[in-house]
Amino acid sequence: MLRVVYEATDDLKPGQLVTIGEDRGIITVRIRRTADAFDYTRALTEELDKFLAGAEWFQLWKSTIVSPQSSDCPVRVVYVLDLDGDLEAGEFVKIREHQGLVKITVDPDADVDVFVAALNPAIEKFLAGGQWFQHWQGEIVDMTSPETVNVEV
Repeated sequence: MLRVVYEATDDLKPGQLVTIGEDRGIITVRIRRTADAFDYTRALTEELDKFLAGAEWFQLWKSTIVSPQSSDCPVRVVYVLDLDGDLEAGEFVKIREHQGLVKITVDPDADVDVFVAALNPAIEKFLAGGQWFQHWQGEIVDMTSPETVNVEV
């Protein structure tokens, strides 16, 4: 099973707004709780760019497998503030996907706690679509993979 989990936190290093960790089937994104939407969307986009440069997460777009290293349309996640009224009333995030691109639109008034509370269920639904997989230590992990793997020693 694949998961991406966002957490609001108070314990990042001074000046650090976002940290990203990865393990089998999961990416954990921690965001400084006191950051405003302008700062955390910018920091998320920058940190995801760095993370994806070395990650082995892939998108199945129609019949094409897209990676962060794809030359024509590499996998990228961008966070943008909703300045054009794209979000519905009461909606704090919206996820759109195209070949190689995941665009997450964010309510500019959403503090980190609201953003995390809105994004986690949206990401869970997004990944349930089955278009994503991770290559982890020689194993392909997707939404049908078990959460844990028993390894005999």
